[in-house]
Order: sequence, then C-alpha cells, then structure tokens
Amino acid sequence: MIITDTHTHLYSEAFDEDRDQMMQRALDAGVTRFFVPAIDSTYTEGMLALEKDYPNNVFLMTGLHPTHVKDNYNEELEHVVDMLDKHKFYAIGEIGIDLYWDKSTLSIQQDAFRQQIQLAKQHELPIVIHCRDAFDEVFEILEEEKADKLYGIFHCFTGNFEQAKQAISYNMKLGIGGVATFKNGKIDQFLNQIDLKHIVLETDAPYLAPTPFRGKRNESSYITKVLEKLSDIYQVSEEKIAEITTENSKDVFGI
Repeated sequence: MIITDTHTHLYSEAFDEDRDQMMQRALDAGVTRFFVPAIDSTYTEGMLALEKDYPNNVFLMTGLHPTHVKDNYNEELEHVVDMLDKHKFYAIGEIGIDLYWDKSTLSIQQDAFRQQIQLAKQHELPIVIHCRDAFDEVFEILEEEKADKLYGIFHCFTGNFEQAKQAISYNMKLGIGGVATFKNGKIDQFLNQIDLKHIVLETDAPYLAPTPFRGKRNESSYITKVLEKLSDIYQVSEEKIAEITTENSKDVFGI
C-alpha cells in the first residue's frame, strides 16, 4: 500500500531533534511520497537538503505563503521565479489568502496570489491553495484566473459542501487531513457526497494532528488516522482509499 502525503512541512523546526526517525516512522507506515510546500525564502536551503537526503520520496514546491506576504513580498516572489529557473518543482504552493491572522495585508496577499497563479500557468504547474477565513476572496481570484491550465489542490479544505463543489469546479482536488477526524470538523458530514476522484490525503505536519493526537505535534505517519477515517466515511477499504488518493496526487503533480 502506497500512501501519499500531499502536504507536509518536513523541514519545520519542530522536527529538528528527530527528523530522520520521524521520516522512518512514516516510511514504515507506508507513506512513501511526501510533497513539501514552501513558506518563504528562509526555508529554501532546508527544503533542498531534505530533498537531497530523500531523493526518491520528497518532492518540493516553491511559493510564498500568504501569512508571510509582507512589505518585501515582491523580493520574495523574485526568489520564487529564480528558483523555478534553477530547480525542478512540482507545484507553486502554498499560496492563497489568510485573513485569520492579519486582515490588513489583504491587498498585497491578493496581489501575491495572482502573481503566483500566473507563474503556475506560465510553468504549467499546479497550485496548492492555503485559504483561511477567506473563501470568498480566494474564489474571486480563482474566477478571474480560471483556465484549463489552472489546477491543483485546495489544501486543508474546511469549507461546506457548496464550497467544496465550487473548489472542484476550478479544477482543484480537496486536501483532506486531520480536520476530518475532529468531532467538530464538520467536513465528515458531507464528504461521502464528494467523489473520491476529487480527494487527496495530507497531514500539514507539524500542524493539525488528527484524533487521537489532536493538540500534539503532527507527523506524516499520522496520515494513517486520516486514511482510517476516510475508509469509514466512504465504506471502502483503507488500501483502496490509499490507491485512489495516490493516483489523484499523480494526476496533480505529474509524478
């Protein structure tokens, strides 16, 4: 059984003390494909080192995270452009809009999101979207930029059924992680109405650990708890869920 974690921050400082052991636990659990989103240029060196250590398992994205869109965001976007010229990446991500932490940066977040979507189209790469308290704002830009070449993953999807259908209409898969296991997560109430062909698995490690690890550091091996939950929701074997979601990830990332 091959399990794909489509969103895991393996380079995070949270893993500095036991990164190799954490990776081994994931590999032992059957997680052999790790797609690693960017945050900003300060993490690039760590991401490249991780890829070098696990060349057959780790696949990198490049991009500027919306909570890191500051006054110097155009310099950061220049770094993204530079990296795309120098290195192989599998997506532009994670990008989007986050109004939970700071509403004052909305206009520059919107600009950074648009610019990175256009980069993705130019390089024929998928996008991986971060959306927090900003569904309307994200959908507005997706509507402006929609095209056959625009596709990707709506990471950590926490919206309602209508928002799920809208995200899918923009050629987005839904990234499902620990929230699906939460008692108040709500997405488990309608997820079985979404065809599995639209679903990919993720952890967002070290964040959003699934039940029974909620509130603790998340890691990629815990994706098995998400797999269990989806098996229950869809009444399909865990092996089948892993197979379908891995194939879906290949459709997005091309590998």
